[in-house]
Amino acid sequence: MLTSLDKSQVTILPSIFRERMDLNRQYLLDLDSTCLLQNFYLEACIQVSNEHLHWGWEAPTCQLRGHFLGHWLSAAAALSSSDKDRTLKCKLDNIISELARCQELNGNGWVGPIPEKYFEMLTTDRYIWSPQYTMHKLIMGLTHAYQYAGSTQALEILDRLAGWYIRWTDDMQKRSPHAVYSGEEGGMLEIWTELYALTKNEIYKELAGRYQDAGLFRKLKSGQDPLTNCHANASIPLSHGAARLYEVTGDEEWRRITELFWDCAVTERGMLATTGQNAGEFWMPPHMQGQFLGERNQEFCTVYNMVRTAAYLYHWSGDTKYADYIERCLYNGFLAQQNPSTGMPTYFLPMLAGSKKKWGSKTRDFWCCHGTMVQAQTLYPDLIYYQDIPANRLVISQYIPSEANCRYGENTVFFTQDTDMKYYNAQALFDENDNSQMSRWSLKFTIKTDLPTALTLSFRLPCWIQDVPVLTIDGQPLSLPKLSGFTYEKLMKADVSGQSGNISFQVTDGYIHLTGVWAKTTIYMYLPDGVVMEPLADMPELAAAVDGPIVLAGLTETDYGITGNAAQPQDFLSPQMEHTYSTFPWLQNSYRTRGQAKNFMLKPLYEIKDEAYTVYHTISTENCVKMK
Repeated sequence: MLTSLDKSQVTILPSIFRERMDLNRQYLLDLDSTCLLQNFYLEACIQVSNEHLHWGWEAPTCQLRGHFLGHWLSAAAALSSSDKDRTLKCKLDNIISELARCQELNGNGWVGPIPEKYFEMLTTDRYIWSPQYTMHKLIMGLTHAYQYAGSTQALEILDRLAGWYIRWTDDMQKRSPHAVYSGEEGGMLEIWTELYALTKNEIYKELAGRYQDAGLFRKLKSGQDPLTNCHANASIPLSHGAARLYEVTGDEEWRRITELFWDCAVTERGMLATTGQNAGEFWMPPHMQGQFLGERNQEFCTVYNMVRTAAYLYHWSGDTKYADYIERCLYNGFLAQQNPSTGMPTYFLPMLAGSKKKWGSKTRDFWCCHGTMVQAQTLYPDLIYYQDIPANRLVISQYIPSEANCRYGENTVFFTQDTDMKYYNAQALFDENDNSQMSRWSLKFTIKTDLPTALTLSFRLPCWIQDVPVLTIDGQPLSLPKLSGFTYEKLMKADVSGQSGNISFQVTDGYIHLTGVWAKTTIYMYLPDGVVMEPLADMPELAAAVDGPIVLAGLTETDYGITGNAAQPQDFLSPQMEHTYSTFPWLQNSYRTRGQAKNFMLKPLYEIKDEAYTVYHTISTENCVKMK
């Protein structure tokens, strides 16, 4: 089993991921604390000025009001740990102290932004919008404030609130057992289990037990498909609960349920090139994505939560298919659904030809995806590095510029990764040693140790590579054999192992493993990428252009179609290079069609802001213009 490094052990370096994290951090700081607390104040009968209230789903008239603060607490706590952010920590502590004040005024352990009577309404036929969802966000945020930011006051609030939940679930078991599994309760099982793991307090174990009997689990075990046409984001958190129960109890049945969920959600369903599996918040039927292309594809909450499910499965297995999935989600969800200028989210990612993204505002929307987006932009440190302690191994799972430090025995290992390109940050500098690298997949790694340390470095080989990787260790090439008719599958099946100086290497199970005694070493690696056209299962005439893990969007207001051989996109796509002075010194992953009746640009979907775009193009081989 792999163990993710603690947030405090990883720092994200300058890159597009750092830029998006910084946008998010500024937004967390800009939001007024009183407005974040407005609904908690109102519930505790504390007067609030209406001059600068938050609106949308945070309006005092909305039944889901208050959900966003839980996400805010979680995000602020994460940055307090990973970035040692004292400013956010101070704001976090102040908000938690105000929540404690509200709880004291309420008098019975309740600290919600909604009335307690919303939970009583779950026993009736009256409509009520997801009170358990709202309260889960608060419990989650307080848990993370304790877990990541060391807030003991947050745990004190949770301990008192747990007493309220014990009384409520006791009452429901007698009067209305179904109410415990109503109100979008999906996240409750995981968070109570997490609190028990953190505190060993039996009250949390008891509460976890009261949320374990979800009908979804029984259907999965009986071989049914409980997802098709059902609400996607209500179901995914249940897989987190099963996963955390497996880790805490060791009961293999919970692991089996999580794996069954993945198979039903991904393996047997298929997905859009962007990883989306839902339309209008509901799971699409298996392999019918083409029929559901529309303005409301890929709700962002589902992307975030499916990454968390994949991360659990990756921890247990080390299977690179989960890391490949996460990587594609990061580029085509986490980045693509966040505005690169404002940091605001788009609720859905439209897939119709000629679509435009609809961005949220800073204080007048607060959709559910608003909340998961502020959390998503703090998740990167959790996904990059893993330790396999028994095997004395450090796993590099994601290629995101970053620094990490970890212990192996008595030694500390310092590991850094970056793109092998200069980061100019708007400064035009001449460097006579610049090798003019122009690919984001030219990577540089450095490893330093206190004392020489025996260790295996395991680098994930992404499923999208188009040729054998190129590696050098301290300037010495690593001799990996060339394969005729290269495919990723052929590389994985080949018997590739050898020695380079004092370093032995082996390619297996989706990784290249480098084993040796390390002191101070520099490793360069190039992962050859290329564009492939990915068709829809039910409409194979429609295909998306994907460069490595990055989905490309055509800058068109309609589907103009592309004429050419879909198996050879290099015949009708020409790379477009331009020098820049931002994250990368060269424009990345941009193309122009050629030889078409109407040519157009394609660029990464995550760069699209307000332009009309088309992801799926009609591919035709008729009247193909022959390229020279």
